[in-house]
Amino acid sequence: MNKGKRSEPKRVGQPRKKENKEKRNRITPVGKTVIVLMTVLTVVFSVVLAMARLLPAKFLIPIYAVLLLMLAIIALLVKNHKKKTRFVVGLIFSAVMTLVLAVGGFTLSRGIQALNAITNGEVEMDYISVYVRADDPAQEMADTLEYTYGILKSMDRHVTDQAIEKLNKELKEEIAVQELRSIPNLLDALLDGDADAILFPEAYFSLLSDLPGYENVASKIRALATLEFKGENKDEGKKINSEDTFTVFISGIDTWGGIGAKSRSDVNILATVNTETKQVLLVSTPRDYYVPLSISDGIPDKLTHAGIYGVDVSMDTIGMIYDIDVDYFFRVNFSGFEEIIDSLGGITVYSECEFGRDGYYFSVGENHMYGEAALVFARERYSFQDGDRQRGRNQMAVIQAVINKALSPELLKSYSSVLEAVEGNFETSVPYNKIASVVRDQLDKGGDWNIVSYSVNGTGDTQIPYSLSVPAYVMIPDQSTVDTAKELMRQVREGEVITMP
Repeated sequence: MNKGKRSEPKRVGQPRKKENKEKRNRITPVGKTVIVLMTVLTVVFSVVLAMARLLPAKFLIPIYAVLLLMLAIIALLVKNHKKKTRFVVGLIFSAVMTLVLAVGGFTLSRGIQALNAITNGEVEMDYISVYVRADDPAQEMADTLEYTYGILKSMDRHVTDQAIEKLNKELKEEIAVQELRSIPNLLDALLDGDADAILFPEAYFSLLSDLPGYENVASKIRALATLEFKGENKDEGKKINSEDTFTVFISGIDTWGGIGAKSRSDVNILATVNTETKQVLLVSTPRDYYVPLSISDGIPDKLTHAGIYGVDVSMDTIGMIYDIDVDYFFRVNFSGFEEIIDSLGGITVYSECEFGRDGYYFSVGENHMYGEAALVFARERYSFQDGDRQRGRNQMAVIQAVINKALSPELLKSYSSVLEAVEGNFETSVPYNKIASVVRDQLDKGGDWNIVSYSVNGTGDTQIPYSLSVPAYVMIPDQSTVDTAKELMRQVREGEVITMP
């Protein structure tokens, strides 16, 4: 044995320590599950946030940075469940973040869904019914095989022709038709027995209030069947306006049903918007304005009647009045009007006049009101010397109050209820990208909007409108007020500060 050489001592514990360290650093299955779940939720939320296109970059970048930091913190906390306190804190942190991401993602998705629903350019529906006299023995369409049908000779003839074609197929033989010139002629033919049945567009019932002697005709006739047809897409052929300035036709339709039905437009407001100068000009045009419709071959009619032929006819007609191209429309029915304002928690409207109607009283100055009261306020005209002109001003005051409420932080409190209210009651052709752009710009730059209202004027008269063919009250336009409105629109489009005359 060589006593001069000493053997190196064995470092027995060293490999085991290294092994233990690696084991401690290894992420446990539970930790992996939590990290994978949080990563997926973070990615999904980030994608939804990007798809919304509502936040400017100065907000998005910090949000994404915070999300990554939170994800890294959770990963460090939950990677080893043997450090129980840290692991439990990580689980609680991940649970809270999961809740935030899930609620936030759902809310964003819900908002995108709602905006897409009201901006998807749905088509309007044409409803045309087969009417017989109330005491007619016919109970189904087969009972009308030998009947003569009265139809309108020219008004909405394309819809009538579709209905005739459909009835011919259903009855398996051609029905006999009798062409009549006007709505009164059509109703008289049925009531007097000259026609056994008539094809009558449902939208035309709103015209009967302007026809003396026909107000109660609905009680004398009976619908045997109702046919429905899809109209043309309201956005078809329309060019998307990519500029900072655009015009929007705001229409309140005379119906309590679905938003897709054609109906008279009782609210006719043209909004000229400049997002760069943050100015909005609201011009109200009285419903009885006596002007040619875009489809009437130069024959004047009440502006409100344009709506029964479709919102595109209303847009084109009001564009003819002011010599401009109308880019988009907003459209709301009266039932939706109430729901939207209720969902906002009510609005504060400035009233120029003191008046009462239907149990509601409005004082001069600010009035807080909910949906039903706001509708009474917006529809009343008989309490004013100015009649329909004051009603137009009141409608613009309501619109301004809604805009003010929608731009306030209070909207966040009623976000979900507002989304539920607008779906099915409100539609627009303003594309989602345009709305998102305006929201981003407002969040990025901030600042107040200058909203100015103006109402054109006219003189009452009795004429024979295109849609009625009998004398009715109309308003002859005051061209000087129309020219003033045109000048105000020009000022907004060219970025000038609006100066009221």
